[in-house]
Amino acid sequence: MWILSAGMLMGWSLGANDAANLFGPIVGSGALRFWTAAWVSSAFVLLGAIVMGRRGFTAYDAIGLQTLLSSFLIMAAAGVTVALMTVLGLPVSSTQAVVGAIVGAGLLEGGVTFAPLVRIIVSWVLTPIGGLIAALIPYGLMNRFPDALPMRLFVRSRVLRVVLLVVMCYSAFSLGANNLANVTGVYVNAGLIGPGMGTMLGGLAIGLGILTFSRRVIRTVGNRLVELDPVAAAVVVFAEALTLNVYALIGVPVSASQAVVGAVLGIGLIKGVQTIDGRVLRRVLFGWIGTPTLSGLMAAGFVLVARLFVA
Repeated sequence: MWILSAGMLMGWSLGANDAANLFGPIVGSGALRFWTAAWVSSAFVLLGAIVMGRRGFTAYDAIGLQTLLSSFLIMAAAGVTVALMTVLGLPVSSTQAVVGAIVGAGLLEGGVTFAPLVRIIVSWVLTPIGGLIAALIPYGLMNRFPDALPMRLFVRSRVLRVVLLVVMCYSAFSLGANNLANVTGVYVNAGLIGPGMGTMLGGLAIGLGILTFSRRVIRTVGNRLVELDPVAAAVVVFAEALTLNVYALIGVPVSASQAVVGAVLGIGLIKGVQTIDGRVLRRVLFGWIGTPTLSGLMAAGFVLVARLFVA
């Protein structure tokens, strides 16, 4: 079962990196403490994986069938890539890491089906746009009608804290539902484990990453890209959760990072373009471009090394 170790690394890296998307804006705004957010999010990630996570297992199977060895090499490349980006403090796409690794390994093995990639690549473009729109509309209405009764109730500290906790739980649930395939999907498709085991192992690995190594990326999303007050933080996390949930229902794993950064930019557009830190935004975009590239090259390198020992 050593082959599963690469998937557990991927799940841990995903949790460490994507925790910023679950509660980075909330913790950054000072509305919730880190450990409260981390433990609650871990529990709801596992719940989302159990309830809806299996829908995405077939997405990567369409790109190319995997063997036990290729599954290990792909997840090792994706996991190391996301871990490196987490150390750098960059919120990146675990979906891009997995797809990049599958393509990188598949090109050497002649096992890539490019037609299904179109739907996945289109989702990479639409995800941040969806997050931006999902945050732009409600936050714009709040700013336009600040004296409306729902808004006056919403900004009360106790009510707002409850709202933040609820949207964080929804966000964690959506992450587990949508991103489980990024952790154990290749193993299920290769026949190494069943969907039930894939669900539990993936959900637990993501939760462990949240609890152990997520603080660094949280600072980037939480308050460096755009300064967020608690109200804006609630809108951002809800917009990200809604975007992930829609794609989970479709069965296409997408990037929580792209959704939340799109939502944060939507808030920034309402507040004024000058509130967006261009330097941080460039670092985030670099992570999005570099992740599939690095993961694909690393997977290809792992395949070449494996051939020396298997041959």
